[in-house]
Amino acid sequence: MIKVLSAEFVTTATKLEEYPRQATPEVAFVGRSNVGKSSMINALAHRRKLVRVSNTPGRTKTLNFFDVALEHRAKKRTLRLCDLPGYGFAKVSKTERMHWDTMINTYLGNRHTLKVVVTIIDGEIGPTPDDLEMLDFLQDKPPRILVVATKMDRLSKSARKPMLEKIRKQLELPQNSLIGFSAVEGIGHEDVWRTLLGIVG
Repeated sequence: MIKVLSAEFVTTATKLEEYPRQATPEVAFVGRSNVGKSSMINALAHRRKLVRVSNTPGRTKTLNFFDVALEHRAKKRTLRLCDLPGYGFAKVSKTERMHWDTMINTYLGNRHTLKVVVTIIDGEIGPTPDDLEMLDFLQDKPPRILVVATKMDRLSKSARKPMLEKIRKQLELPQNSLIGFSAVEGIGHEDVWRTLLGIVG
């Protein structure tokens, strides 16, 4: 059993010099706007309002860092979570989109403390072209990739496993490498933490 001891906001950044200085192992969360990224982080951290949840896609415009202290097998660990701006739906100008792209690419390509990138797929509709583009972009980057399918609660219980298998095949992932998740029903929370801690070591 993994116990969340605390979760707190660290800082907001838009460029390299603003990133936190500590060498805390980092986990980035990326996903299409409106995929449930903020709800997922809040659920993992056991905090309802750690990350602001918006009904307006594309509201997150910065890199937002949070520290989560965990206890697992009598050992305490701290992971730093980084919430990245969502991609896809956001109605923004071309200039602002270029700024976002530069900000995200700089972070993902240059952050030496970044150990894992959690790539979030909408489990109700499956991967979009934007999701495939992001996964392709991440392939040659140092951090490990963990793919999580959110919104499992929106599918009937009988439809969940077949949908996960369909997404896994679409993304050409190995067996048992896709985690189903629901912020509402608590599905996959322990699996995500256990996997992240296993990767970080």
